[in-house]
Amino acid sequence: MTMTEGDSVGKQRAGWRPDRLREQREAHGLTLEKAGERLRDVAERAKLKGIPAANPQTLWQHEQGEVFPGPHYRRAYCLLYRATEPDLGFRAALPGEETSFQLTPMDDHLNGAHVLAVERAIRRIAPGTEDAGHISLQQRIIDAWKRRHTGGDPHRPVLILVGGYAGSGKTEFARFLVQLTGWPLLDKDPLTRPLVERLLMALGGDVNDRHTELYRQEVRPVEYRCLMQAALANVNCGISSVLTAPFISEMTDTAWMERLTNRCTAAGVDVIPIWVSCDEDSMLEYITARSAARDAWKLSRWEEYTATIDLDLRPVVPHMVVDNRMGGAISLADQARLAIGMQG
Repeated sequence: MTMTEGDSVGKQRAGWRPDRLREQREAHGLTLEKAGERLRDVAERAKLKGIPAANPQTLWQHEQGEVFPGPHYRRAYCLLYRATEPDLGFRAALPGEETSFQLTPMDDHLNGAHVLAVERAIRRIAPGTEDAGHISLQQRIIDAWKRRHTGGDPHRPVLILVGGYAGSGKTEFARFLVQLTGWPLLDKDPLTRPLVERLLMALGGDVNDRHTELYRQEVRPVEYRCLMQAALANVNCGISSVLTAPFISEMTDTAWMERLTNRCTAAGVDVIPIWVSCDEDSMLEYITARSAARDAWKLSRWEEYTATIDLDLRPVVPHMVVDNRMGGAISLADQARLAIGMQG
């Protein structure tokens, strides 16, 4: 069972230690009222959505284990206390997951500690295959961020495809890469949604349909062609870009990936697929929190939907993986943004 804000069966949440949240607050010398004020402030500065009043009663319920904090609250708590979810007792640490670390204040000049914060987040990009070359991509991203302050680029342009299932956190991670590098972001949903909705209406379908054969056969191919044509316009100009979409059919189609790679290689651009992996409970939580109309079918038939997905699915070509189970990667991205004074 996945719980959301307002549930009162927190004892069923695996690995939850609500006492740690209280210990963190007291260690920072904050009252419940003052913690609420700072929670609202940090959420506003980081442009996190979904943080309501953060009143003392709500924080007390979190600390007493009466209500498990929703995803936006957990992200805000991590920023407020400069900690990870395992640090704050929201869950147990995943195998090999880095937890406790110290970050410098936002108003400090960029220094080694800020670089470490970014590097910790970028290290979530792990090799999905032995020949993926993840260290090279990590260095490109770090270098691009540094070059925004120093200038110069020793690397070839790159086309990064960030894929994953709905609610996996792929868009958040893609936005983080873009904020670090300054590369343009091509996000399938806002880029193609007006076209998709008009096509569905013209074909007599539901504008929020993302699951019927009508969408899959008649609309989805056009949607992805639009996305890739926009990407190739940048490729032809030698501009690095970050694309985000599920890419489920595309990344598992060897011929499709080879055609894209060959075309980009001819233009002197490297193609790097990144798959964002996540767990079902976290995906449900993210999808519920964003309340998008296009997700209504998934939410109303969650078990039916999850029966159609394979959490072990990976691209068929050399690729990298970002482990966002339990929101671990996005939490580190939040920490890095705050450390370097970057707005969400």
